[in-house]
Amino acid sequence: MSGYQGKKNIPRITSDRLLIKGAKIVNDDQSFLADIYMEDGVIKQIGDNLIVPGGVKIIEAHGRMVMPGGIDVHTRFQMPDRGMVAADDFYQGTRAALAGGTTMIIDHVVPEPGVSLVAAFKQWREWADSKSCCDYSLHVDITEWNKGTQEEMETLVKDHGVNSFLVYLAYKDVFQLSDSQIYEVFSVIRDLGAIAQVHAENGDIIAEEQRRILELGITGPEGHVLSRPEEVEAEAVNRSVTIANQTNCPLYITKVMSKSAADVIALARKRGAVVYGEPISASLGTDGTHYWSKNWAKAAAYVTSPPLSPDPTTPDYLSSLLSCGDLQVTGSAHCTFQTSQRAIGKDNFTLIPEGTNGTEERMSLIWDKCVVTGKMDENQFVAVTSTNAAKIFNLFPRKGRIAVGSDADLVLWDPDITKIISAKSHNLAVEYNIFEGTEVRGGPVVVISQGKIVLEEGSLHTMEGCGRYVSRKPFSDHVYKRIKARSRLTELRGVPRGQYDGPVCEVTVTPKVMSTVSSMKTSPAKQQQQQQQFTHQPVRNLHQSGFSLSGAQIDDNVPRRTTQRIVAPPGGKANITSLG
Repeated sequence: MSGYQGKKNIPRITSDRLLIKGAKIVNDDQSFLADIYMEDGVIKQIGDNLIVPGGVKIIEAHGRMVMPGGIDVHTRFQMPDRGMVAADDFYQGTRAALAGGTTMIIDHVVPEPGVSLVAAFKQWREWADSKSCCDYSLHVDITEWNKGTQEEMETLVKDHGVNSFLVYLAYKDVFQLSDSQIYEVFSVIRDLGAIAQVHAENGDIIAEEQRRILELGITGPEGHVLSRPEEVEAEAVNRSVTIANQTNCPLYITKVMSKSAADVIALARKRGAVVYGEPISASLGTDGTHYWSKNWAKAAAYVTSPPLSPDPTTPDYLSSLLSCGDLQVTGSAHCTFQTSQRAIGKDNFTLIPEGTNGTEERMSLIWDKCVVTGKMDENQFVAVTSTNAAKIFNLFPRKGRIAVGSDADLVLWDPDITKIISAKSHNLAVEYNIFEGTEVRGGPVVVISQGKIVLEEGSLHTMEGCGRYVSRKPFSDHVYKRIKARSRLTELRGVPRGQYDGPVCEVTVTPKVMSTVSSMKTSPAKQQQQQQQFTHQPVRNLHQSGFSLSGAQIDDNVPRRTTQRIVAPPGGKANITSLG
């Protein structure tokens, strides 16, 4: 069960008593008609003809759907970037989330190089506590791996209610970790009972492609997607699945943007892997054809990583996989920048700050793309917008469910209301909306957060700084029941046999020359191994060639045999003359 870490001197946002009459309650597993009585931010009674105290505010649902408030599992509000800060801070971002029917967000802590995980976490807490309008929690990104990182992860799990950490396979020489480092991080995450999140792109290939495309003179936003082809996302997802399988660590892929990446996740799940996929508002609601817009500012507004797929059929494909259960949760990866901020990359696409909007539009987009089209029902909608996230991140049943004892975070949903998304009417601080002109059907009529009405009749009533930090315990049953079963099955045992006492061949040794261009980042275990290699006699690598271009050769002491002329190769001349 999750807990709250409250703040001093901030008034409670909870209205004392609230009654919803005639609601069609929609959970992930069933829908039924009942009344809901809330008090002090918690659901107290569900049923017919409830006996409630006087002075209760009544909302007449008239048989309309009431569902758990949405959980946006991926936001990056107020994110620092090279001295700038994302346009939507925790106030603006959570206010927009509430306007769209989302009553809880999970943001990402991104430690700057050299800043400890705990210090960065406390900085994010400070920002969010003072501004957030709804309940929130925090993922922590592992941006470097050294001796102190493991201890800090343990502190965050045990003392600060963190149960998810993200690693980057991209952003070479900034955030990117090596495969061996990721193996170590995953092992630590598994032992802590947390969830390993991955930003899946092949950073080495991207770095080379960026250099090549810039050399071709392509500097605009289209260069962003050209340097990050779909297969570098799919390859990184596959590599993440492999490392997670080897370490028996639960895996969560953030920002699933392409068909092939989604297919890798779906196939891994069919083979039994414990892996979850998170498509986002952008990948479900639009595509990457906009990178070729003649309007630079418009094209730059779509820059995010992994990029939106140029294939216009991708949103429909991802919504189908979300509907059938191959993908499980939805976030927004909401991280917005003004055009003036993005313009630092006007002559070099690699410098454009990354991120798109989506926290306000997420639930309506999914309803329109998945429920209106008949791909999923209202119960599946609740699962992918709220309940699955609550289960994976150990917030269930406090969040993600309408039940006695659950938090009074509710949405009265109108399936027929239509809206055209526009920057003119959105609740964001930016001048571009990537879904501009999109008509969506379905949206919130009333939103209740912490038992208080925050959206009614189209107007928001939010209070800055009333959001509570929700701590999350490790070892979520939904995730770790399978992990624990696998650990019992996969214990390794050696073969009992007698000692070999026959002859042993002697080998000579050539030390391996370390490349000067190898990454500076090394893990704690690797640092120790390297020190031991330099203090002990080096061992010959039998896979390494003894041939060198430096002049002197390893076999110079072996007498040369006389030259022989080859008349014909084995098999006859036909082997070399019939290549055409």
